[in-house]
Amino acid sequence: MFKGVFTALVTPFTENGDLDEKALRDLVDFQIENKVHGLVPMGTTGESPTVSHEEQNKIIDIVIDQAKNRVPVIAGAGSNSTAEAIRLTKHAKQAGAAATLQVAPYYNKPTQEGFYRHFLAIADTVDLPLIVYNIPGRSGKNIENSTTLKLAQHKNIVGVKEASGDMSQIMDLLIHKPDDFCVLSGDDNLVFSIMALGGHGVVSVASNLIPQKMSAFVELALQGNWAEARKAHFELLPLFKAIFIETNPIPIKAALALKGMLQENYRLPMCPMDPGNKEKLKTVLQELGLL
Repeated sequence: MFKGVFTALVTPFTENGDLDEKALRDLVDFQIENKVHGLVPMGTTGESPTVSHEEQNKIIDIVIDQAKNRVPVIAGAGSNSTAEAIRLTKHAKQAGAAATLQVAPYYNKPTQEGFYRHFLAIADTVDLPLIVYNIPGRSGKNIENSTTLKLAQHKNIVGVKEASGDMSQIMDLLIHKPDDFCVLSGDDNLVFSIMALGGHGVVSVASNLIPQKMSAFVELALQGNWAEARKAHFELLPLFKAIFIETNPIPIKAALALKGMLQENYRLPMCPMDPGNKEKLKTVLQELGLL
């Protein structure tokens, strides 16, 4: 069972667009030293759509190497091609990942049976825990609960990162899921609500910047200290909103750059923030004492 805060790591780039390995290793250490429960490289926040497969494997290798078994690494290894996802998952297992995160196949918009066969093929081929990633706003299609619950019967399919934003769907899943199947929020601003209903944590964007605060917040929820967890939620809510003022990961990378933790470089079609939005982000960071 995966519980707690799992940081959806950004991928630092140099000015010429190459991987900034030092900044990535420093970010891994910063996360672990500030008590996150795990790391998730090569998700959407890591700009996985614009890295090559060779780079993707290298980034996962670096994160696992730098983590040094201090926390589990859940490697982003998904694809809209099942064969490609299997190849990436095989590499993640060989590299020492604790699990993989498998996004819903995007753009080709499979049927529910197609979703089922896709994730089942990965789980059958590679003996490694698999967390399904449901994000219809990006993938174009929702994974319905009936499909998720069928997948949950497989020994290697151990949880879901739920970013549908549909609380009715999430509540229904929490009622009917197996006891050993974890439900992680895919949205920082819904962590409190999902955990109050029985969820187990979050794959977090905000924890790139505030790992200690996110870990303390989620620990309160895991302990059932709802009054203090609610207070932490509302204290952090302005940041949760600000880091999605533009498409993720643009604002979180801008925030990290303002802190001097990396260079504010993206790969097209991601690009720097609108100056007005950047000022709004900067104001929120200052008001929260983060700058």
